[in-house]
Amino acid sequence: MKIVLAGGNGQVGVLLARHFSRIGNEVIVLSRSAALRSPWRVVQWDGRTLGPWAREFEGADAVINLAGKTINCRYTAKNRSEIISSRVESTEVVGAAIQAAQVKPRVWINASAAGIYRHSTTEAFTEATTWLGGEGEPVPETWRFGAEVVKIWENAFNAIEVPGVRKIALRTTLAISPDKGGVFDVLLGLVRYGLGGTQGSGTQFVSWMHDKDYVRAVEFLIGDESISGPVNMGSPVPLPNSAFMAILRKAAGIKIGLPAPDFALKLGAPLLGTESWLVLKSINVLPGVLERAGFDFQYPEWDVAARNMVRRWKQINS
Repeated sequence: MKIVLAGGNGQVGVLLARHFSRIGNEVIVLSRSAALRSPWRVVQWDGRTLGPWAREFEGADAVINLAGKTINCRYTAKNRSEIISSRVESTEVVGAAIQAAQVKPRVWINASAAGIYRHSTTEAFTEATTWLGGEGEPVPETWRFGAEVVKIWENAFNAIEVPGVRKIALRTTLAISPDKGGVFDVLLGLVRYGLGGTQGSGTQFVSWMHDKDYVRAVEFLIGDESISGPVNMGSPVPLPNSAFMAILRKAAGIKIGLPAPDFALKLGAPLLGTESWLVLKSINVLPGVLERAGFDFQYPEWDVAARNMVRRWKQINS
């Protein structure tokens, strides 16, 4: 297959490029910097305007757009504007390139996020729910902003008409891999230094997905022509933060983990250049579409996944 990854230099993009390249596919990554060294071809784009890069879409089996400024930052006016514009502009220009292609890709997969759902410690959400987060939700304003960003993003994606091209929005949870600088690397670092206790109340749910299941699921979605629309990318077994961190400590062989209460996270977030909702909001989602389609999760349970991650992390860092 020919796979084009727009904005494919982030953690998820590298996971996908590595997977599809290893199994013998042609992978092209669209990047703001064409000077990157990698096993796959890198083509420069700016994520906003059409250019020679659009020729890569001709005859592609799949176009996967992952571009967008990280939400792991302070929500200043400037950052808020860039978070939204980077997602909308890249989505619109990818859509324009697909519309212009003579031989269009079979499927367009656009990044989205599970942050679109409401904060809930009692109800798990599938793609079928219409009870989304954002306006009117009784949570802090920054939490509502996180949900509104995803709704704006998906609205831009849904508004673009590409007849004959299947469209999928990936509502990704925490994509867990042992790679340096990723979410797991950060969490394991806290655990190893005795700081891996319960975060906040510990009742907020953590939805996650093992990297091997993530890349296999994307491959599955490309191949199953019956699937379109939003797809929750997460394990079928989300769990409360307190249990999530306890299992990670056990997998790492660490018995003690100092907790981080709400006030500490809120005070520390500005120092770390982030927002506390990324830890405190309950993301409780289930992969309804994938399960109904018969996708086989290799790592549905966090205890098995955590042990696998610790083992692979040690191999990388030995």
